[in-house]
Amino acid sequence: MQASSLDRVWSRGRTSLGERLTRVSAKRWHIVQCALAAGAAWFVAADLFGHDTPFFAPIAAVVSLGTSYGQRLRRVAEVTLGVAIGVFVADLLVVQLGSGWWQLTLIVGLAMTTALLLDGGQLFVTQAAVQSIVVSTLLPDPGAALTRWTDALIGGVIALVAATIAPAAPLRRPREQAARVMEKIEALLCAAGEVMVDGEPDRAFDLLADARATDHLIRELQSAADEGMSVVASSPFRVRHKGNLRRMVDLVDPLDRALRSTRVLVRQTAVTAYHRRPVPPAYALLAAELADAAGLVAAELAADRMPVAARDAILAVGDATGRVERSEVLTAEVILAQLRSIVVDLLLLTGMTQLESTDALPPPPR
Repeated sequence: MQASSLDRVWSRGRTSLGERLTRVSAKRWHIVQCALAAGAAWFVAADLFGHDTPFFAPIAAVVSLGTSYGQRLRRVAEVTLGVAIGVFVADLLVVQLGSGWWQLTLIVGLAMTTALLLDGGQLFVTQAAVQSIVVSTLLPDPGAALTRWTDALIGGVIALVAATIAPAAPLRRPREQAARVMEKIEALLCAAGEVMVDGEPDRAFDLLADARATDHLIRELQSAADEGMSVVASSPFRVRHKGNLRRMVDLVDPLDRALRSTRVLVRQTAVTAYHRRPVPPAYALLAAELADAAGLVAAELAADRMPVAARDAILAVGDATGRVERSEVLTAEVILAQLRSIVVDLLLLTGMTQLESTDALPPPPR
């Protein structure tokens, strides 16, 4: 029992480490971009403008860029202005009033009020308050009046330029993640067909646990789609990719439906195996053929193509569902009905409408 527990802990730790490394890999461009922007902001402020220790230039650049592409240009503008206003107000008042608790209260209040009067968002107002605190408490140097404000603007401008430069990776991620979802559907269908043949309950429930752990795939797909659209919106150099990316983003919902339908099939297969109900061999063959068709969809998505080429294979499986031998076992008939449902979901991925996909199926066998 203890060894089994240790194995589970080790397995979870290894999985967690793998996920963390994947997350770091996905954000490596952001890390490089922020690091380069910080260095460039310091260089411009210190070497070109001659400012001593231009602390706020790299701060403004890094905070503005953040670690995501969502509403990036707006965030850059808000953070830059927020930092600049906070630093500007603090610089002016520290010169006149010095620093202390009541000066800090006044400075923060004025900085936030100014930001709100300029119709700033929450990030705008927060940055104004935070940077005014930094200036008036950690760096209260009256001799540097307005220099730090200039540094903040320099950092913001560097961030604005950097924000328009985006790699191609976020544009590839939606199709790569879509292909990954389809590959999982293929694997689940293939395994479900094998369980229909051998009827092993333990194997069926292991497969069910695997199927239930797939929600993260759709979340990652949606995240990849959102990030890709944000890159197109924020980078003028990537606008030409908007059409292809939009078509890929439109597949998120049908992919979600296909994965959900496959989970239902796996669950019904597990229930049938648990009750030792027989499943016609033809149903297992349909599951295997549908897995092959799903593999074709995955290959087309991985190649950045709409999976129209997989339509004939899916239609062939759909046609076969209308000609197979019927079973008198209700749970087996539910499996057949679910296979037909997955056929409809996969046809949606090939560009067919809901009505066209449903009408493409022959009447169920009698």
